[in-house]
Amino acid sequence: MRKIMRWNNKKGMGTVEVVIIVAVLVALALLFRAGLTEYGQKVMEFCFDDSKIESAF
Repeated sequence: MRKIMRWNNKKGMGTVEVVIIVAVLVALALLFRAGLTEYGQKVMEFCFDDSKIESAF
């Protein structure tokens, strides 16, 4: 009977896993690029809107 060799390296994530995760994140960013850009612009407009600042004087 032959023993089946198993790779039981549980020390951490390998390079292949990291590359796959990065590729998925880039694909999602490209897929939702228009929505993310619009959301970012709305957030920036809200944060830097001078009409919401009340004068202390």
